Amino acid sequence: MVKPMTSPKMSVETRRLNIPNGITVFRIFLVPVVVWLIIADEMRWAFFAFLLAGLTDALDGYLAKKFGWQTELGAYLDPIADKALLVSIYIVLGLSDHLPVWLVIAVVSRDLLIVGAIMLSWMLERPVKLRALFVSKVNTVFQIVLAALVLGDLGLELGLAQLTQITVWITGALTVLSAAAYLVTWLRHMATYEAEPAPVKQPSLSSSRGAPRRDQRVKEPAHGS
Repeated sequence: MVKPMTSPKMSVETRRLNIPNGITVFRIFLVPVVVWLIIADEMRWAFFAFLLAGLTDALDGYLAKKFGWQTELGAYLDPIADKALLVSIYIVLGLSDHLPVWLVIAVVSRDLLIVGAIMLSWMLERPVKLRALFVSKVNTVFQIVLAALVLGDLGLELGLAQLTQITVWITGALTVLSAAAYLVTWLRHMATYEAEPAPVKQPSLSSSRGAPRRDQRVKEPAHGS
């Protein structure tokens, strides 16, 4: 059996390109770990696991930009990993009364709204590629900070209740603003598509062979004059 010839240089380059994606996959596997630690009331370890997830997020982004290892797969995996971690933590903290229910509903509803809008545009054959808006980036930062404050306060007893409460209201306001901004962007995109013009009705074969209309007949000159 003849083995396919492979280039050592190509093999090394392929491994390098997969390093950021591998780190992102590791962060995805951290999601159930953090959720289980919160459910088990191991808030200290949940806080450290959440910090580890944040470090991996910064690391894979740094490697991808520093060495040009961006891939199409990574462009999809990275936001999926971030949303899976944040949404899972918010749901569990909300169910355990560590976060207000209204904030959890707002965070989850915003993400469902964005995903539903993108899917609807694909179904209507009007695909939209939503870029990260500035308000969305700020919102994500506050969501991460709020999760870290809650887990850190519960696990390390830092006495951050007042700061946490303020961050809750800021995060809620940014979540609503971010959802509204994405909705406006999506509506503008969908409005750019005009309705297709109605097809022009072609004359039937029988009518084209029929006698000409009265106004189409050419009068012949009279003979014998």
